[in-house]
This record gives sequence, structure tokens and C-alpha cells, in this order.
Amino acid sequence: MSQGEALYVFDTLTRSKREFVPATPGHVGMYLCGPTVYSDAHIGHAKNQVAFDVVRRFLMYKGYRVRFVSNVTDVGHLVDDADEGEDKIARRAALERLEPMEVADKYYWRFFDDMGRLGVLRPDVTPRATGHIPEQIALIEELIRTGHAYEVDGNVYFSVRSFEPYGKLSGRNLDELEVGTREDVREEKRDPRDFALWKRAEHGHLMRWDSPWGVGFPGWHIECSAMSLKYLGDGFDIHAGGLDLQFPHHEAEIAQAEAAGHGFARYWLHNNMLTIGGEKMSKSKGNFLTLRDLLAEHDPMVVRFLLVSSHYRSVTEFNEEAFAAASSGYARLRDALRELERRLESAPPGRHPLLEDAVAAQTRAFEAAMNDDFNTPEAIAALFNLTREVNTALAGEVGRETLEAAIGAYRRLGGGVLGLFNEQEAGGVNPQLLDTLFELVLEARQSYRLNKQFDKSDALRKRLSELGVTLEDTPQGTRWKLS
Repeated sequence: MSQGEALYVFDTLTRSKREFVPATPGHVGMYLCGPTVYSDAHIGHAKNQVAFDVVRRFLMYKGYRVRFVSNVTDVGHLVDDADEGEDKIARRAALERLEPMEVADKYYWRFFDDMGRLGVLRPDVTPRATGHIPEQIALIEELIRTGHAYEVDGNVYFSVRSFEPYGKLSGRNLDELEVGTREDVREEKRDPRDFALWKRAEHGHLMRWDSPWGVGFPGWHIECSAMSLKYLGDGFDIHAGGLDLQFPHHEAEIAQAEAAGHGFARYWLHNNMLTIGGEKMSKSKGNFLTLRDLLAEHDPMVVRFLLVSSHYRSVTEFNEEAFAAASSGYARLRDALRELERRLESAPPGRHPLLEDAVAAQTRAFEAAMNDDFNTPEAIAALFNLTREVNTALAGEVGRETLEAAIGAYRRLGGGVLGLFNEQEAGGVNPQLLDTLFELVLEARQSYRLNKQFDKSDALRKRLSELGVTLEDTPQGTRWKLS
């Protein structure tokens, strides 16, 4: 696929769908706000990570060289996203009786283990806030020098009144913003809406570094501005994140970077939330679910299929009906691919023009959907249309060349772009090993039948059914499917 085919993305900053044109031809710099590593990842993290993993994969599919940077916040993120209160990691460290960096490392690795099971590619760069204190201090110094920040008794605040475009991303009017709803406003602020760039470390605070303003730690917002600029440079292409971060976090990022004289992100992409039983996930509502709990009950690829079945800017509903539909839909695609690969082993040379036409047509439909702001539901519809054509063609004989073309489409589109069919990469069973084991099982069943040991044949079939495996006897032989 050529890069010349136009890609349109919905840019939150302009509130419009815009043609995506990278700053440097052939290259894309993309930044994604990563997790605050103080507890296990929840299913909201899964939607965010899978959504932008697909964006990254499609950009690579189009031939772009992508530098994907996603940070880890391991200091400075206070409870309730406020300027006052406890650091989330420090509070967790006290609860678990660990050092803060032990907590951060523990949940850092667990986060990437969980995302790996979902088939999410690792970032090219994973900067940690604690590893970039000098860059954050330098950016704060520049903001003070240009009059956009001020220091009071070891604390440094950004002056939102000094940056006229503040609110342009979220569309909020500065004069209409409510203050003091989460924490009491510090009287030392010149404006109650000002936010912290550097916090003085009180006695006993575990996270502390030397700075020109005394011992302290960085604010949450300054981290992403400093790290994205360091690894992607001024005017990088895409900044992505959850819709819940649009304000104040992303708004603050823009203000910090641009007030210091830097060009910032050229396109802003935000994913929507997910709901459980029609309600936003919340610990107070009792519907909070960690990703580990979810993956203990559901196939990771089915979870991923459910996530990509809805558009990244739409709300995704998690309930048993949705999982049942996702399980059925994913099995339909996966089984078609497995049958194509099974047929390939003994297929004679030859072509099936109708199926090859369908492969080409549905590939074009898939690409058109993804070029329209990464419309994954329509892209999946193209794969289902292809599957219908595949199943019709497989009722007869299909030659090797056509089988290879169809397999290639599933692997490139469903696997490479949507991240499906990667059970082995996601920590599941190697599909080839699974096929080989089932060949042995089916050979044993056939031996029972030839020797008229029908009781053993029936018992084997019943046992497989209990394990969720369905056997289908066809003119081409017995097939197995995971039910």
C-alpha cells in the first residue's frame, strides 16, 4: 500500500477530520500518554493501548517509519489529579511497605506483561518521569525566564493567565472554569487556576530531588511536555491519549510547551471511554475490573477483538452479551484462516479467480475504512465479507496460489493491522502446535472408528466437546473448531 492514499484523522484540537500529512515525509513521530504505575492496569488502559496500537500498526502498514513514544509516570501524579495531596505511588508504597521505586517497577512490568497478552507492541521509547528530572527542570526554568511561571516558597506554578490560548484543546473558557472542587486552592497561587510545575517536598516525602527552588518533585503535567519534546522534537506529528486526559493534562502540556517557545503536537487523537453495564467503570460503583481479572476469564484475542469492534472515538460496552458476540465473531475469522492454512498443506497449484477478486476487493474496502479515521468496525466488516467468500470457495477446490493470497490478506489486515491471530505472541498456544496436536487426536478417533470401537470414538468426541472443541465430519475429512 502506498502512502499516497490519503489518511484522514479526527483532530481534537481543530474538532475536524483532517488529512494526515507528517512533518517529515515517510516518518511519523507519535506520543501516547502512558500509565501511572501504582496499581494493576484496568480495562480502561486496555482500550487506550489497543486503540493506538492499531493506529501505529496502520501507519506502519502504509509504509511510514514510526517512532512511537509512550511514557511511564512514576512520580508527581497526585491523587485526584490535583496539585495537593499524596503522590499515588508514594501512597501505594506506604500501603505495601515498599520503596516507591519498588512499587513503580512492580507495576511497570505487570503493565507491559498484560498489554503483551493483548498483542500490544512495545513502544520504541518508554521514558520514565524519574529518569528525566533535568529536562523537566530546564523546561520550568525557561517558563520562569519568559514570565509564564513563578516560584513561591519552593513551589513553582504555571500562570494560565499569561498564556492566552489556554483552553483551546478542550474548548473551555478560562473565566468559566471552576476551581477548588477537588482540593482546597493554595492561597499562594496568583490565580486559583494556576497549576504546579514543581512541588516542594514536605518532611517525610519519599520522592524528592534537588532543584533551583529546593528539594522537591515535578508536577504531573510537565513530565509529558519535557519527554515528548526530547524524543520527538518540536512540532511532532501525533499526540494521543484518553479523552479523560484532554483537560487538564493535555491542555497543560500544550501551554507549557508553547509558552516556552516550542512547537507542539500537530494532531491530537483521543479515545473514548468504556462502560460496564451502561455505566462508567468506577471503584465506588463496584464495577471496577483489572485487566488481569478480565484475562483470567476471557481469551486475550477475544478481548482485543471486542475492543477493535468499536471505533476508538466511540464508547465501548463491556458485558456478557458483548463478549459472547466477540467470541463468536473472532472464532469465525480465526477458523476461516485456520482452514485456509490447513488446505494449503495439500493444495495443488492453481487459482480461483472469484476468490482472488474478493481478496482484492475486501482489501481495498479494509484500507478505505482505516483511511477514514481508523474505522475499525468497517475494517472488520470487510474481513467478514472476505470470510463469507472464503467459506463459499472452500466448498470446492482452491489452488495453492489463491490460498496463499487469502491467507496473506488475513495475516496482513487482521493480524498486522488489527493485531489479531497473534495467539503465540500474546502468550497463548502456538497455533501450529495446536493443529499438530489435534491431528493426532483426530487420527486416534479415526482409528477407533475403523476398528469399530465406537464407544471410544464417542467418548473422545464427548470429552473434546466438554473442553469446548467441536468436531465436524465433512467430505474433506474431520475438522475441529473451538466453540
